[in-house]
Amino acid sequence: MEIIGIDVGFGFTKAYNGKNSVIFKSLIGDATDIQFRSILGDDVSTSNLHITMEDKSYFLGSYAELQSNIREYTLDQEKLLEDFVKILAITAASLCTDTSAPINVVSGLPVGYLKRDSKKLKSMILGVHEITFHNTEGQDVKKRITIDKIHVIPQPIGSIFNLIFDDQGKIKDRGLATQKIGVVDIGFKTTDFSIFDHLQYIERGSCTMDTGISKCFSVIANKLRQESNITIELYRMFKFLESGMIKIRGKEYNISNLKKRVYKHAASAIASDLNRMWENDWDIDSIILSGGGSVELSEYLSPNNEGNVVPIGKNIDARFNNVQGYCKFGRYKWGYSKHNSEKVEESKETEQKSKQPAIDEKSELPDTSDDEVNSEKSAKGLSWLRRQS
Repeated sequence: MEIIGIDVGFGFTKAYNGKNSVIFKSLIGDATDIQFRSILGDDVSTSNLHITMEDKSYFLGSYAELQSNIREYTLDQEKLLEDFVKILAITAASLCTDTSAPINVVSGLPVGYLKRDSKKLKSMILGVHEITFHNTEGQDVKKRITIDKIHVIPQPIGSIFNLIFDDQGKIKDRGLATQKIGVVDIGFKTTDFSIFDHLQYIERGSCTMDTGISKCFSVIANKLRQESNITIELYRMFKFLESGMIKIRGKEYNISNLKKRVYKHAASAIASDLNRMWENDWDIDSIILSGGGSVELSEYLSPNNEGNVVPIGKNIDARFNNVQGYCKFGRYKWGYSKHNSEKVEESKETEQKSKQPAIDEKSELPDTSDDEVNSEKSAKGLSWLRRQS
């Protein structure tokens, strides 16, 4: 059984199966006839996404941004679930895997929407789905994706799972598993504040706020509109903010200083909310920054946080933190098996280890007498998550 982590965000859709990773903008456009195709340009799997599902054809991601006459994206949770999730999630899963066998999926929702929207998310994704990929060479590739099970968890805990589990879904960081952790997950639309004590979700200190990185994009886009009289769609802002320059009607605008001011103000607001919400949770051991927005805001956010902030690695794409954690947790929940020749080597190792006393990996935690209480709490936290349907 292959396990895939899928995260359909307002900004980007991500998928990860332990081997392949997929990311593209959560943008849907109408499919149009392309009269001429250049052999130059990007040649990655997500650069020319043209698909058909349920007798309707779409351009997705950057391809929709470039080629579609009508382009749709949303910052509304209801519309995301109703009109976007199925198309984007099934496409991402189909790009991530080549298997025709049933697959299991772990996904997440912002904590503020978890209880309300879990059933709807599952109903959108579960079952058998037919999808056709129309390649630029004129060849069509038809796929059938069967999603047998889906487990929905609080979105920010994916980042914790990414740190404590190894690729096989076994606990590798027992110390982190026994701590009280705060997670600040800054996405495109929302920022999730969540606390997990020995991996158990704490409702009191967790909430979702509309303070994602798109707020910064809106401020900068409005400023540019005042200067140029041109309205720039938020999904087109990524590359310009990365470079610090934008050219409108032939005129260049340097937005580097504006970006720093806006990011600094946004980080200050998030830190203020964080310190207020977690005022009574002074015993938090570590604070983890996650989500695509955390990369841009981390240098401004960390100095304002009252706590031990875990720095973001320079070579880590924080946009994948949650979805990689989803996949690892799926392997913890349902078990892990490889679908290649390496399984033979694993079998030999397993046979040798079978002669030794058996260890239950799902409850394997520090075995010293001083840590028995911590071990019990961590086991309860993971058991609680496994029971969530």
